[in-house]
Amino acid sequence: AIRIARYARGQDYHKVIEDRLLELIEWMGDRSPVPFEAGHFVDKHQVQERVFAHHAGIGWIGKNSCVINPELGSWMFLSGIATSLTLEPDAAALDQCGACTLCIDACPTGALADARERDATKCISYLTIETEGEIPEHQRALVGRHAWGCDICQDVCPWNLAAPLTIDPAWQGPQRHGLPASDLWERSDDELHAIVRGSAMTYVPLSRLRRNLATIIGNSGDAPLGAVLDRPGHGVKNAARSTLTPPVEDAVAWAKQRLSGGIA
Repeated sequence: AIRIARYARGQDYHKVIEDRLLELIEWMGDRSPVPFEAGHFVDKHQVQERVFAHHAGIGWIGKNSCVINPELGSWMFLSGIATSLTLEPDAAALDQCGACTLCIDACPTGALADARERDATKCISYLTIETEGEIPEHQRALVGRHAWGCDICQDVCPWNLAAPLTIDPAWQGPQRHGLPASDLWERSDDELHAIVRGSAMTYVPLSRLRRNLATIIGNSGDAPLGAVLDRPGHGVKNAARSTLTPPVEDAVAWAKQRLSGGIA
């Protein structure tokens, strides 16, 4: 069963939060006694949201480099409004990670080299989402079952043990997490598009998801699944054209060789 990072399981957070920020700016305009300028940002511009969040008192930057709030943990989206209004600042949040190193110890790729030191080129989120070509061969086994992103360093964080669960409809999407990689691989491109439609997973080509699925199948240790790799799109010609790219073809060849015992 594949693993999808939590942020990608619902609707596209860029759009959802942007719409809500615009509503907030409108609310501010209705109540402000003076005119003002305002601009919004949500993971689309060169703004370090986590730095502003820390100084705004929302939380501290944890050793996993995520912002941690004492009530919400790190399971939250960050965004902001830049405004010409003069507002009273809150106190910066205090670091409460203490001596804990669970996130650093749990990272399978060693991406967390030290507290708040993340090597993006080793991070599973980077490897499965941002890497455009082939995933470096020495890192493929470490990807495990991750088809899109990674939450390991947040899953093990003690501040997330009792984090509240949202009931906001925006974050309740169609089933993506936990589906069998082999089943998804055999689906057509149209069927895969239907699964990721409306989510943050639509920002990169479908071939990247195909590459990740082939890698997961190669990591399964289930030799008979090698035959599945020859049946993308239910075996219908041109139904899975996303497989006809060098990174996907390379991942398929690697997976078959690994399942046959040719690669450890």
